[in-house]
Amino acid sequence: MTANNPRAWQVVLDAVELDLLEGRLSPGDHLPPERTLAADIGVGRSSVREALRVLEVLGLIRTAVGSGPSAGAIIVARPGGGMSALMRLQVAAQGFAVTDVVKTRLVLEGAIVAELAEACRAGSPNLAGCEQILTAMEGQTRTEAEFLALDAQFHLSLAEANGNQVIMATMAGLRSAIEGYARAGAAGLASWPATSARLMLEHRGILAAIVAGEADAACLAVHAHISGYYAETHLQDH
Repeated sequence: MTANNPRAWQVVLDAVELDLLEGRLSPGDHLPPERTLAADIGVGRSSVREALRVLEVLGLIRTAVGSGPSAGAIIVARPGGGMSALMRLQVAAQGFAVTDVVKTRLVLEGAIVAELAEACRAGSPNLAGCEQILTAMEGQTRTEAEFLALDAQFHLSLAEANGNQVIMATMAGLRSAIEGYARAGAAGLASWPATSARLMLEHRGILAAIVAGEADAACLAVHAHISGYYAETHLQDH
């Protein structure tokens, strides 16, 4: 893979995430310098920098300039669901048809948001993680890669708030496939700023329906959100 390949940064991201999931890297460890990572993985330094930015947005690393023990990229968290079954699903998901991933999302996420809404009527599930991700997405201008990484993390956070461990692991395993087709589709959009702004409003609408305890509305909102992006990107034509 050459440094000019726009997907090269994903190779770096996958390599670091795999090391985290399999325990070769742990919170407190330093990542190798950019130059070393680029040479070891066979990509350009710009791809390494892009991957590090995404990892930082996801809250897995913290970067600091300068010298000394606190400088560079430091692991601050592990990705959720570090289990062998999850890793197998992540690998398998790369070969799933986009249509199948979308249909699975509609079933899973419709159930997730409906159950969360019902839980809100009965009590107050912890939605702080979902809110935090949306605030991060709105807080400053994000690159397309950062936005889509956070978008996928938002949907995973809903599954985490739901608390069903099997659904959570399934959504975590599908995350790379979801993010992958979202990135592939973004290339054909008429206006990324317009689409990303709409996606943010839809995220807020989904969360608002959940908090209001409106299960049907939440389910309809998440279905429209997932199906709408899929249709807009024309991925069904490929």
